[in-house]
Amino acid sequence: MHTYIHSVKYYETDKMGITHHSNYVRWMEEARTDFLKNAGYGIRRLEKEGVTSPVVSLECQYKHPTTFDDDVRIEVALEQYTGVKLVIIYKMTNAETGELVFTGRSSHCFIDSKGIPVALRKKFPEFDAILRKEAEDYKSARP
Repeated sequence: MHTYIHSVKYYETDKMGITHHSNYVRWMEEARTDFLKNAGYGIRRLEKEGVTSPVVSLECQYKHPTTFDDDVRIEVALEQYTGVKLVIIYKMTNAETGELVFTGRSSHCFIDSKGIPVALRKKFPEFDAILRKEAEDYKSARP
């Protein structure tokens, strides 16, 4: 499980003073890119190697609103990894109160500059091993 903290900015709120729903998807992206960077394979590194990781699907469940200056703790876990596709889950809580504010899931693949799927096992065996371990750790931690 990887943790990322996001502090809600004023511009992320709407006229009602709560965080606009679209920002949670952005925070998922922030947390995912931070997760990959901490694994040693940030987006910049992958792109230099000619690999991108587009979103294939997205699922969001809004539980409780956040407001300006709230710190949101985003826990990221690798739910599934096949070697070409990965599924990441997100749990967002108010860092001060511990209240659950959001859960989500995103699916991604890895493709080259021509849009052809990339098998990480062949192109980045070390990264593949890291992702496999993360997915196994998540599975073994579940009851």
